[in-house]
Amino acid sequence: MGKMNCWEHKKCGRQPGGHKANELGICPVTVHEDLHGAHDGTNAGRACWVIAGSLCGGKIQGTYAQKLSNCWRCDFMNAVKKDEEPAEVGFSATRLGLERVLEKKRSGKRVDPVNSDH
Repeated sequence: MGKMNCWEHKKCGRQPGGHKANELGICPVTVHEDLHGAHDGTNAGRACWVIAGSLCGGKIQGTYAQKLSNCWRCDFMNAVKKDEEPAEVGFSATRLGLERVLEKKRSGKRVDPVNSDH
């Protein structure tokens, strides 16, 4: 089994085809393809904290700045952080850091977690 995405961990049902998608809408995290592969997740599933308008906790979370304090207390974000910190690519709490890591991974360059954004 691969690494768990936020919608699997939280069992929110807001992914396409999920049990709450028709009622509450599809969460943008589940379809945000630009971050596919970040922290080995599907779309932004392991980087949900950087996606504005995510639907965590039963309500829209708003911008990155508005929601980040809630995210730092989130059991899922902290589990991803714990999983990723010892990995070669490390952990990033910012979109720019995630994009840099993904770019390096896709180009086949060695990733230096010391110089990436954690």
